[in-house]
Amino acid sequence: MPKLIDVTGAVIIRDSAVFAAQRGAGKALAGKWEFPGGKIEPGETPEQSLARELKEELLVDATVGAHITTTEYEYNFGTVRLSTFHCTLSPDAEPTLTEHADSRWVP
Repeated sequence: MPKLIDVTGAVIIRDSAVFAAQRGAGKALAGKWEFPGGKIEPGETPEQSLARELKEELLVDATVGAHITTTEYEYNFGTVRLSTFHCTLSPDAEPTLTEHADSRWVP
């Protein structure tokens, strides 16, 4: 049975655009675009995990809102179960990349 990896993703919308981040070199799926987020650590709720990951990866405080959907996808390294949530940033907060290669606001 493939390894199950529980992760979260943030759907951040501002001015009719959604924030997307490109995975950095040396990471699994490097160069692919994603909703920022990451693995749920033991003892964390998905919402706690997502807030922590956004602080670590983008240096922003986010408000984690409603759950959107959960999907599963099987990769060669295991099955990723991704739970996505609406997230908001304060109007003056601008993400700063610490792990990603690039980012953009996509209409």
